[in-house]
Amino acid sequence: MESIFHEKQEGSLCAQHCLNNLLQGEYFTPVDLSSIAHQLDEEERMRMAEGGIGSEEYITFLQQPSGNMDDSGFFSIQWFNLNSLLTGPELISDAYLALFLAQLQQEGYSIFVIRGNLPGCDAEQILGNMKVIRAGGGGGRE
Repeated sequence: MESIFHEKQEGSLCAQHCLNNLLQGEYFTPVDLSSIAHQLDEEERMRMAEGGIGSEEYITFLQQPSGNMDDSGFFSIQWFNLNSLLTGPELISDAYLALFLAQLQQEGYSIFVIRGNLPGCDAEQILGNMKVIRAGGGGGRE
């Protein structure tokens, strides 16, 4: 099993370990994820300001802590069901992800792991710039 990368959990850095295990390498550090979270915070602030910096929604937004990270090591990760039979991507909550994958396996579906350097994607930038609505209701920042 030496050929399978496994980053052992340290502290509360679940997102870092999850991403590195998923991508099969040491791709992200806490500093990397913190930088990404701060960039997302700034982009969200700019998008919210487009509605008016004096608006109640913008003022409320500024008073809230980051939804992308906190001091405990929490970093937001968003998962999507990209099944081509759906009308569009569906956001999958972290809590539901394990159940969703187990259900797919039980139903006989294959789950593939992609290794290597993944190219950038416009969806990442778009997702960082807009409010995400979960399939089945709810919404907002994660």
